[in-house]
Amino acid sequence: MLKLMEHNELNQTTLLSFCGLNLKKHKSILDELESNEFVSKDELPYGKRRIIIYKPTRKGIEFCTNILEPYERVFPRRKIINNNTLKNTYQEDKSRERLENKGQGDILAKKKE
Repeated sequence: MLKLMEHNELNQTTLLSFCGLNLKKHKSILDELESNEFVSKDELPYGKRRIIIYKPTRKGIEFCTNILEPYERVFPRRKIINNNTLKNTYQEDKSRERLENKGQGDILAKKKE
């Protein structure tokens, strides 16, 4: 819903891609949004194919502005961190990875003995 609000309208493939979803697994989500009248769906002919365009409805826009956007402000999906924290986290992950790989190497060496 937030992606549709951001872009006003998106075709099915782009919408699912932006959301990190898979058409086969997640088409039911789009169908449910449509059946609950949060989005509208238009099918446009494109040669031998059809392009499905989704747009937010008034009900969908109200849902986003009254519920989703305030929720996102309180519980953001991505925390904003400074560059030093990011570097430290990366270095800690690399150190942990080296230790784990070393430990696996020791286990393999003992198995060979």
